[in-house]
Amino acid sequence: MVLPAWARLVPQPRPVAHGHPDAPVVDPHVVRQLLARRRDPLSRLSDRERQVLALVAEGCSNAAIAQRLVVSDAAVGKHVGNILAKLDLPPAEDTHRRVLAVLAYLRGGTGR
Repeated sequence: MVLPAWARLVPQPRPVAHGHPDAPVVDPHVVRQLLARRRDPLSRLSDRERQVLALVAEGCSNAAIAQRLVVSDAAVGKHVGNILAKLDLPPAEDTHRRVLAVLAYLRGGTGR
């Protein structure tokens, strides 16, 4: 059986599984970036969400954030909800999620 050209370009899984010297490897730089994202929960946030979180950390209310960013209160509420979800902060009776989000921001330095 003759394989099509594209099939010959795909590396075979067997050499990878057995540590073959010609097996493809993942670029160490890519691995470092992926691991850094795992350690830095703030990396999941968009630039706008980081802006909103920075203003929350300054103690601003949603209304004050909306005024400073020239967006609606509803937009700020949506951003805050996304921030809490991306930081894996589900609703709980015994914690204040905005405070936990600010702590995550402060642990991350400037929040980039």
